[in-house]
Amino acid sequence: MNAPEKLAIPSLKDRVSPEEWQTRVDLAACYRLVANFGWSDLIFTHITARVPGEEDRFLINPYGMMFDEITASSLVKIDLDGNKVEDSPFPVNPAGFTIHSAIHAVRHDALCVLHTHSVNGVAVSAQKEGVLPISQQSIFVLSSLGYHNYEGVALNADEKPRLVADLGDKTYLMLRNHGLLTLGKTIADAFVNMYVFEAACMIQVRAQAGGGELVRIPDAIINGAQQQAKTVTKSQGGMLAWPALLRRLDRLDPSYRT
Repeated sequence: MNAPEKLAIPSLKDRVSPEEWQTRVDLAACYRLVANFGWSDLIFTHITARVPGEEDRFLINPYGMMFDEITASSLVKIDLDGNKVEDSPFPVNPAGFTIHSAIHAVRHDALCVLHTHSVNGVAVSAQKEGVLPISQQSIFVLSSLGYHNYEGVALNADEKPRLVADLGDKTYLMLRNHGLLTLGKTIADAFVNMYVFEAACMIQVRAQAGGGELVRIPDAIINGAQQQAKTVTKSQGGMLAWPALLRRLDRLDPSYRT
């Protein structure tokens, strides 16, 4: 049997600024990593990033491509309403940008917004208490976590003010009965934040499955988690792990860079 042909996508490297190209490469890498870690939901959910130097312009996945197919050149540039602002052979899903547009409009400190429907994340989002303080990973999440109640598929613009209010200035948002969301000052930060969020949820589901009484971490430790995180990462956040993650991707398939 012949291997399926890869999509032929013309390179945009010489047609965009060096800053935009680097953002495209990092965002494509983020999509590939989400797929690699098993957090993708077929073609659904999104990761978005601001375009450097362009007010209210964002990059998003081409609707219909699997996350492990996405490349720097295939990413689509859109405005705050989810409309394409440059020619692209690929469609976008404006409805899927509802959550992201609400956050990007008010959180200018966030370059990247990452949203998943992972099995572990949805499982914990369906629990009344949400994230429990039972793991080292959980304390970092709980130190900056908001919750947003489920209002159906995110198609209604009227939901945006409530979503933004529930997020506030937090880094992590649990969308009840829906999934997980993280923000980052860099794409690397958003990804590593999601890694920690997903790990906390996976550990919780497994700990609960064990059937024993769970040991909770005291509030005093949770309150100091943000400073502890800065100490461990030397205030570099996700950037400390990002080069190694890119090397991992390059060993598997460097085509995300095209």
